[in-house]
Amino acid sequence: MQLINLDKVQLMIESFKDEELYLHLEMTTGAYASHIDSSKHPAANFITNARIKYSHGSIAGIGPYRVGLKMADGWIYSEGLTHWEEQETGRLLLAGHDGQGKLVVSLQLSREPF
Repeated sequence: MQLINLDKVQLMIESFKDEELYLHLEMTTGAYASHIDSSKHPAANFITNARIKYSHGSIAGIGPYRVGLKMADGWIYSEGLTHWEEQETGRLLLAGHDGQGKLVVSLQLSREPF
């Protein structure tokens, strides 16, 4: 993965607009590490292969970045994103890593299931 390029990621987000997509969204604040470090509050969210369709999407910030996707009946929002990868399969992978390089948040969009 590479550091987010705001313009390239925005183009990818726009290329998925108004399409039926699969979403993977994940966040952890140390849920996988709380047994090693009790100071970590064990919180996490995870959803995969949720079918979505959005009419507007944007990435904003100066790093870490945030992405908002406006759907017919609500929003999907993810903050803390630092890295991205475009895969040949037409997937957009966005991730946020902490100062130690550990994954904290992930937002992924795909035309095919994960």
